Amino acid sequence: MRKKFHPITKGGLVGAVCLTALQYQAALAQVSEPTLASFEIESQPLAKALMKYSEQSRVVIVAPSDLVKGKTSSAVGGYLEPSMALDQLLKGTGLALQAGNNGALTLKVDASATQEQETARPFLMAQLETEPAPASAPATEEVEDERSIQDTVIVTGVRGAPRSVIDSPTPIDVFTADEISQGSPSGVFEAIRYLVPSFNLPTRAGGGTATVIATGGLRGLNPDQTLVLVNGKRRHKTALINSVSSLYNGAAGVDLNMIPSSAIARIEVLRDGAAAQYGSDAIAGVINVILKEDAEGGEATASYGQNFDRGDGEALTASANQGIALGDKGFLNLSYSYMDRDESNRAVPISENINLYPLLGDGSRDPREASIDRMVTKNYGAFPQKSDIFSANMAYDFGGFEGYAFGTYGARTSILNWSFRTPSNPVSLPELYPNGFRPRLTIIEDDYEVAGGFRGETGSGWAWDVSSNYGTDITDWENSNGLNASLGPTSPTFFEVGRLIASEWTNAIDITKAHPLSSGGELQTSFGVQHRWENYKVEAGDEASYAAGDYMGLAPGAQATPGFRPDDEADATRTNLSAYGELGWTPTPKLFLGAAARYEYFDDDAGDTTIFKVNGRYELTDWFALRSSYNTGFRAPTLAQQSYSSTTSQFRDLDGDGETELLLLKNLPVNSPAAVALGSTPLVPETSKNFSIGFTATPFENFTLTVDAYQIDVDDRIAVTTTFSPADTRPSAVPGTTVGDQIQAILVANGLSSEISGQYYTNAIDTRTKGIDVVATYRLATDYGDFHFNAGFNKNDAKITGIVDNPPELASLGTIEIFDRSKQGAITDALPDSKITLGANWDIGKFTTNIRATRFGSYTVRNASNPTADYDVDPAWIADLEIGYAFTEAFSLFAGANNIFNEYPDQIREPGATNGSNMYDTLAPFGFTGGSWFVRGAYKW
Repeated sequence: MRKKFHPITKGGLVGAVCLTALQYQAALAQVSEPTLASFEIESQPLAKALMKYSEQSRVVIVAPSDLVKGKTSSAVGGYLEPSMALDQLLKGTGLALQAGNNGALTLKVDASATQEQETARPFLMAQLETEPAPASAPATEEVEDERSIQDTVIVTGVRGAPRSVIDSPTPIDVFTADEISQGSPSGVFEAIRYLVPSFNLPTRAGGGTATVIATGGLRGLNPDQTLVLVNGKRRHKTALINSVSSLYNGAAGVDLNMIPSSAIARIEVLRDGAAAQYGSDAIAGVINVILKEDAEGGEATASYGQNFDRGDGEALTASANQGIALGDKGFLNLSYSYMDRDESNRAVPISENINLYPLLGDGSRDPREASIDRMVTKNYGAFPQKSDIFSANMAYDFGGFEGYAFGTYGARTSILNWSFRTPSNPVSLPELYPNGFRPRLTIIEDDYEVAGGFRGETGSGWAWDVSSNYGTDITDWENSNGLNASLGPTSPTFFEVGRLIASEWTNAIDITKAHPLSSGGELQTSFGVQHRWENYKVEAGDEASYAAGDYMGLAPGAQATPGFRPDDEADATRTNLSAYGELGWTPTPKLFLGAAARYEYFDDDAGDTTIFKVNGRYELTDWFALRSSYNTGFRAPTLAQQSYSSTTSQFRDLDGDGETELLLLKNLPVNSPAAVALGSTPLVPETSKNFSIGFTATPFENFTLTVDAYQIDVDDRIAVTTTFSPADTRPSAVPGTTVGDQIQAILVANGLSSEISGQYYTNAIDTRTKGIDVVATYRLATDYGDFHFNAGFNKNDAKITGIVDNPPELASLGTIEIFDRSKQGAITDALPDSKITLGANWDIGKFTTNIRATRFGSYTVRNASNPTADYDVDPAWIADLEIGYAFTEAFSLFAGANNIFNEYPDQIREPGATNGSNMYDTLAPFGFTGGSWFVRGAYKW
């Protein structure tokens, strides 16, 4: 007897029993050979009964959609051979089972019962979007055109039998490769921004490295409170922490843009806490990227576009994907993506009345004022970036077990042009820069991950998966077109600023089995263990990049980005051990109950914890079901949050007058003497409680509605403190001195420059986030083409329920707060309070049209100390359009525009007199550079 093979990690962590092309023959054997399975399927619409059959038999069925439409199944119950169960299910429908040449199982009209003809396009009942069909299978494009969200199989957040989106006890979104590529986004995160209503991705979260990495979060929480998986395996984090940013400050998450978009088959977004299932970080949810597994064929694409205004922001992208068969039992899928984006700038020239050069000895203006470029700001927009990203995904069936491996490699160069130092600025030494200069930070990044393992099934039916994956992100920082003014005219103009490296190594064993119960139904038992090793390094830069010279008392260090000093260096390592158990009980076809528990141990200050999750779904009717979930979670502080240290130039409004000033701002490691002197303490894990309740509805064919309300309480959230600056002019508790005087004394006493301002990360606040997600989809086939409509809505409200008391070290200074109102506002008010997404796709003949409209709600940016300097940003609608034409079956051409009506965020102030910028809010989720156009070509073979 052939045993049923259902890998628990096919496409997702301990998730799917969804069959690949290599397993169709095994599936056929499952039906034709006498392997018993437990069935409990009530009489119901045939399409829904076939999905239940696939869940309970783990067999993929392909059927013409018109054949199943309007038909009712017979009831099936008891322990039966899958073939007998299917025969009983189809009794009276006039349909019968047949096997295709490729091993796929299909339904056809039973010639002995009726002469009715097959006229409909094939409809994939149990494996839509899960795996690409073999080359000889019915046309994949036609299958995908007919898919409905309620039939899309998911692998995230479930274990055991296949489960569709609509049957999931927790809310999950699934997006295909075609949906991700619409609008020619520059990266994966940029695509998700417009696809997931509760996902927030500000165009620029702030300054520093926040302008380099893609930074987005679910349900108003931080990026590092969402776990990212690739093929169900934990993805390593970036080394680039969000430092000195307004939003998400301190977050060190995963950069999805280091995965080639051409390699992605689909993305599953679980919008619910899942730490008990997947471990630390999954407080807000999980993003699971499923890579392509095609064993033949390929595709190449190229796109070009630029902004409407000023013709800047030119972007060129290209990608390629190729599937290769490894005999008749395996595949190798290779992918590559290229991106080259130029800078854009929305600053304006400053007035000719502003003196950029020092006055001459007689008090007159320098003649060069007439010829100098008065567009002094060049970086008020998107920064230039170039990347080459590669990936490979492979598997091979050895007979009885399968080996698999995948990996990615990314090389990216990001350029940050800092603010202009005018010729009249003392640091613009005339011997080196007589006409002023703009320091430039270049971050050269190498990112790679390799994963592999084996999976199979024991003789007693236990499915197992043993895996190991290692990933690292290496960033080298270079400061060019600069100088260290304190070294005088002999200063170098190029510096090695330093290096950041983040590495993770994860090993896991996952085991699962479905147990038919004598009382009826099924119990899915799953458990596993995981080991994770993490390392974070900070390496010092050139001595000249941080040296403190004595030339004219000028500020030490390379301008804009001084180098990492020897006392900034870090080499932090920790180990994590975890074990989990999970049960999924289906006592009746209408009811599912799930429970999971997990124990985690860290060998550093994060300590250990036990967390759990319970969820359930109950089907009130064939088309309406309730679902709910409650879970506890945690997120251990990252090594980057504990160890990161850097110094950059940042604008801050310290006095609350709305005017910003350029500060040399240093992020202080929590255990550094300067941070401890300002009241820092060791970081502890964030903990969470997450409750959600909702319903799913499919009242008529091809229409789906899901509504889910949620409340997430997070205690001990890690956030950055107030900016502690010598420039703070507020009076201190010491008569005759300012707060800045006292801070300067503390920092200087601990070895820092008198010019330095500081901040550190701390467990600052408790928060409560409430919201609701609504997602609806509808497909309609007409004589005028096929239509696909989708709509989404998210309403989110975040409140601070507790703020840590000022430590004694700060309380003694007087008016300063550890977490000022601007930092509080970044948590509660600086993200849009709602988002509406509307989309329509129309396919007719060789034409395809995609229209998308997104409404970003209002938000407020708070001043650090002065409420009158707050400003509100009004809601805005952004429309996108894409039109495509298939010249041949292989070649298609697309053209369109993002932000087609060229919307800008509200102008919050007049352009700065000395810099010509800062008139828009840079947190706007749709950017502040207006609309752009693009053309894209795709060739398939």
